[in-house]
Amino acid sequence: MRVMGVDPGLTRCGLSLIEGGAGRSVIALDVDVVRTPADMDLAQRLLRIAEAAEYWLDTHRPDVVAIERVFAQHNVRTAMGTAQAGGVIALAAARRGIDVCFHTPSEVKAAVTGNGSADKAQVTAMVMRILGLQTAPTPADAADALALGICHCWRAPMIARMAQAEAMAAEQKRKYEARLAEERKTRAAAAKKLDSATKLKARKEAGAR
Repeated sequence: MRVMGVDPGLTRCGLSLIEGGAGRSVIALDVDVVRTPADMDLAQRLLRIAEAAEYWLDTHRPDVVAIERVFAQHNVRTAMGTAQAGGVIALAAARRGIDVCFHTPSEVKAAVTGNGSADKAQVTAMVMRILGLQTAPTPADAADALALGICHCWRAPMIARMAQAEAMAAEQKRKYEARLAEERKTRAAAAKKLDSATKLKARKEAGAR
C-alpha cells in the first residue's frame, strides 16, 4: 500500500510517500515541503499547494492520502489556513478517485511513538528509527508528513475492520427495521380482516333481528 502523508499548512506543507509492506514494514519513497510566502495572496498560495499535490498524486499514484486533521489550535487564523491547505489536497485526491483519510495529531503521535502527547523531537526521533534514516528530515513538517504516512500504514487494518463492523451493523439494522415493518404490516392486515369480519357478523345479527 502506498500512502501519501500530508502535514497541511500554508507557509509549509509537508508531503511524503510511504510504502507499507508485510506487518509493520514501511519504506520512505519520497518527502518534500511546499513553501508559500506569507505576503502572497491566499488564493495563489492555495493554488501553489494544490499544484504541488496534484503533481505528487499523478507522479506517485498513491493508494490513499493521509491528512492531519485540524483538531484544535489557539490561533484561529493558523487553523483556518491549515484546514484550507488540507482541503485543496483532499479535493485533488477525490477528483482522482483516491481515498482520503484524516488522522488527528494525537493519533499520529500515538501510532509512531506510543505516546499521544509526544513532542516534535520525539516524533522525529521515532520516524528516523522506524525508517532507518541517518539524518533528521527537515524542516519538522517533513518529519510530520512521514509520520502521517507511517501512522496510516499501521492503522489501516484497524480502520478497515471498523468500517466492516459498521457496515455489518448498518445491514443488521436495515434487516431488523425491514422485519419490524413487515410484522407491522401483517398485524395491520390481520386487524383489518378481523374488523371486517366483526362488522359483517354484526350486520348479519342485525338483519336476523
